[in-house]
Amino acid sequence: MLATLIMFGAPVVAPIGAVLVSSSALAQTVQSISVEGNRRVEVETIRSYFKPGPGGRLDQGAIDDGLKALIETGLFQDVRINRGPGGQIIVSVVENPVIGRIAFEGNKKIKDEQLTSEVQSKARGTFSRAMVQSDTLRIAEIYRRSGRYDVRVTPEIIEQPNNRVDLIFTIEEGAKTAVKSIEFIGNNAFSAYRLRDVIKTHESNLLSFLASGDIYDPDRVEADRDLIRRFYLKNGFADVQVVAALTEYDPEKKGFNVTFKIEEGSQYRVGTVDFRSSIPNFDPSSLRSYSRVNVGSLYNVEAVEKSVEEMQIEASRRGYAFAVVRPGGDRNFEAHTVSVVFNVDEGPRTYIERINLRGNTRTRDYVIRREFDISEGDAYNRALVDRAERRLKNLDYFKTVKITTEPGSSSDRVILIVDMEEKSTGDFSVSGGYSTTDGALAEVSVSERNLLGRGLFAKASVTYGQYARGYSLSFVEPYLLDYRVALGLDLYQRQQLANSFISYGTKTLGFSPRLGFSLREDLALQLRYSIYQQEITLPFYLANCNNVQFLPDGSPNPLFNPSPAFSNATGIPLAASTNGLGCYSDGEASLPVRKELASGKTLTSALGYSLSYNTLDNNKNPTDGLLVDFRQDFAGVGGDVSYLKSVIDAKYYAPLVSDIVGLVHLQGGMLNKVGNKELRMLDQFQMGPNLVRGFAPNGIGPRDLNPFGTQDALGGTKYWGASFELQMPFWFLPKEVGLKGAVYADAGGLFDYQGPTTWLATNEITTTRNSNCTPSTINPATPGTCTGLVYDNGNTVRSSIGVGLIWQSPFGPLRFDYAVPLTKGKYDRVQEFRFGGGTSF
Repeated sequence: MLATLIMFGAPVVAPIGAVLVSSSALAQTVQSISVEGNRRVEVETIRSYFKPGPGGRLDQGAIDDGLKALIETGLFQDVRINRGPGGQIIVSVVENPVIGRIAFEGNKKIKDEQLTSEVQSKARGTFSRAMVQSDTLRIAEIYRRSGRYDVRVTPEIIEQPNNRVDLIFTIEEGAKTAVKSIEFIGNNAFSAYRLRDVIKTHESNLLSFLASGDIYDPDRVEADRDLIRRFYLKNGFADVQVVAALTEYDPEKKGFNVTFKIEEGSQYRVGTVDFRSSIPNFDPSSLRSYSRVNVGSLYNVEAVEKSVEEMQIEASRRGYAFAVVRPGGDRNFEAHTVSVVFNVDEGPRTYIERINLRGNTRTRDYVIRREFDISEGDAYNRALVDRAERRLKNLDYFKTVKITTEPGSSSDRVILIVDMEEKSTGDFSVSGGYSTTDGALAEVSVSERNLLGRGLFAKASVTYGQYARGYSLSFVEPYLLDYRVALGLDLYQRQQLANSFISYGTKTLGFSPRLGFSLREDLALQLRYSIYQQEITLPFYLANCNNVQFLPDGSPNPLFNPSPAFSNATGIPLAASTNGLGCYSDGEASLPVRKELASGKTLTSALGYSLSYNTLDNNKNPTDGLLVDFRQDFAGVGGDVSYLKSVIDAKYYAPLVSDIVGLVHLQGGMLNKVGNKELRMLDQFQMGPNLVRGFAPNGIGPRDLNPFGTQDALGGTKYWGASFELQMPFWFLPKEVGLKGAVYADAGGLFDYQGPTTWLATNEITTTRNSNCTPSTINPATPGTCTGLVYDNGNTVRSSIGVGLIWQSPFGPLRFDYAVPLTKGKYDRVQEFRFGGGTSF
């Protein structure tokens, strides 16, 4: 039951007796007015409300006006005007009490400070019954805005001596009023499930306590109407109307039922695209390359709007500062097409007089002004103003941003008003996760998106897990030297421990400065330099099959230990072990791993760049669009290694039928040797479920075949992968649960290992690898057998099919996959089940 209880009614003003003013009364002056009943308000203050006419005399109109003015002050409970002896005017007043204190009882969800700032009644202020009634309604409205429609507010007045009162608001907050159901009427082209993904209001469910989208908010529901309309307009429905958003409170469910009534109309495609201009010497067809509207495509209002913006900005760059691009469209109702026309006309010659900023209590003015491509004194260009507003919203520094105009000092001047409301930009996060690859993992991070109000980004994080540990420091200056170029600095340290997938651990310490350029809204370029130091760690027993090696000064190298399986530095054979395997009795890491260990710390210095093209409709949960990322890194700018590494990754999403989304994922990479330096094993590509699901991490590609060693994955210099996936909702579950299913097929390959195969520097007994070297003939304890690196390097196509469960949970994204390999290499390692995910708390 929705109610607001008030203990008393509206203020009642006592009836004012008829005032019969005689001629002598009319002759009264202000100073002759007698005042009775006043205790705090001075006599002269009361008299000042009576304004005399010509000659300083009071007439009937002046008396009536003074009476009304006194009542409107709110200082008095009652005001009367009577006649005294000789027609003297007597003003009798009863003053309102003074509020001693204001208190709130029963409020747990909203603090006293917030309620105090919202009510008009103030401590040490004058008590007014009308104002208290208004405050009661205001408090109830605040609770309703937070979703508590079952609130009850009861004001209570406690009288105190000396005409003072205490005002107590007793609040019964009630439970939050949630949205129990969301329905759509008239939607034929899109299912209710798909439309629920468009709007911000959500249905209540078991996990609603972690979010607030299920709380009924009339403003949010009204905004959802526009979101639905924009969604239809984006998909070709030029005549769509969201007629109404009906809300009804259900007492049994104790929540609201929301129903959107839609009239879709027909779906249109673009018939023709034309360009016209009324500006002399301006060729409108030159703007064709800036149009995002293509003949035959679905009519898309967003594409039209973006085209108008880019065309108008381009016209301004060419010197036509006042050019205005106006789109037009003629519908062909029979063919269901729209003929789009872009008209370029001369707009009004209006200039920007000032740009006034309001509400930026923390963010510096220059941080806001640099988002504008126009400044004070420039020609007014609405497209550039809209772009600035969008940029300010994307900064994520403000709750709201709105740019409006006001008339300037003359008819050809306007003032831009930028209204903003700041929000918190700092984050402290404690997150945890688990995956079948890295095990349990925890991270603590602190970040600030608007450091010191200067628009800087900084983040520090520490990671500690079962197999992965490290820290990172990041800093970003988005406007380097006041240019739209982002400078990023990253310092990191990572440690990967040995686990069931790799026998060795790695330690990496690195630093990477980078520059980011936004070439277009959908195209970005990043230039980077990376320098990092890397080393391998191994248990002693996995690296003890080496002879003594002497350093340049003649002393033994402590990294190498004598082995009973081989001769020492003087050529005298050492005793073999009882089982004939010598140091291989307890296993041995692969030759490239041991060679990397002996090399100690290796320094890599590389220049690189990334080019990213992104047209996704939603970066977190895409259903349509293309994402392509191309990266190249050249190592050899100093350091100990030299190579050229190229990688491309492309994902294409497309909505199919019944809310099913198709995903095509293509990827590939190539590592090329540059110069005379040998490629390291650590520089090779290592692949597993990131290429073909159903395989273990590092489970694909060339592998050491020594049966007495750890049989480490060696990696490869080339890889390719292709995947097709269908993602579909569980229609029997509420949309807000965030569960989706997936079926997929993967294929790919990793091949052409080009790392170390021999290690002659240690005098290890080796033979040339040939077709006769098979795992069965490898006996490292017997000289003359195949003791060099024997590995499988077959270019086998790996493939698998599988199913997945995707959960956009309140705890973070989670994914479960079960895949079965169809084709695989002889020595590949399989992992059919895979899980990964994390949370912040």
